[in-house]
Amino acid sequence: MNTPTLTIDVVSDIVCPWCYIGKRKLEAALALPDAASLPNVLIRWHPFQLNPDLPAQGISRQQYLEDKFGGPARAAEIYQRVRAAGQAVGLALNIDGITLQPNTLAAHALMAFAHSGGFDASDIKERLLKAYFVENRFIGSTDVLTEIAEEAGLNGQAARAFVSDPEQLAAVAQADAHSRSLGISGVPFFIFNQKVSVSGAQDPATLLGAMQQAVAGKDSKLG
Repeated sequence: MNTPTLTIDVVSDIVCPWCYIGKRKLEAALALPDAASLPNVLIRWHPFQLNPDLPAQGISRQQYLEDKFGGPARAAEIYQRVRAAGQAVGLALNIDGITLQPNTLAAHALMAFAHSGGFDASDIKERLLKAYFVENRFIGSTDVLTEIAEEAGLNGQAARAFVSDPEQLAAVAQADAHSRSLGISGVPFFIFNQKVSVSGAQDPATLLGAMQQAVAGKDSKLG
């Protein structure tokens, strides 16, 4: 007899602060008392690149902010709200400490490497988010990704080979393209049991309600 499972598909990027905040809100939703009645939960992470056209070596954060927001003043205004939202869920985001804006293709490949080896990809996701937003490490670097893999108990040499493999990088890009083909244009994006979808870093109660809808077999899109 198969054990009922609630599948949670999360489409997100590693350089997206709202994706980090959304991860915390998902964890909070699963910790709510009413979540105890949910079936076994399986979380699957899917890649989405906010900036797929960035070079592999990244670009200066200052240049990125000018290109995206028209300069640091507008960026500071936007990130003030992001920092406040992060603090509300227990995250101390050191956004001002970021000096290089990375391409995240290889970082997403590290997630795929962990999953292919039967490791907890959620742990790698957390380590990547923390490395970027808290420790300000350059996650576009193969060396840094290898270090993160080893810190998680993975084989560093195998991880380096995986995230440097053109075929694996192409597979990540294809998965990204698949998400876009489904109409997903912003992240985080949550899909519960392939029935109920929620866009954005919604509050825990909203996420839990969507899970309950999905378990009940109802289809809908929230947010």
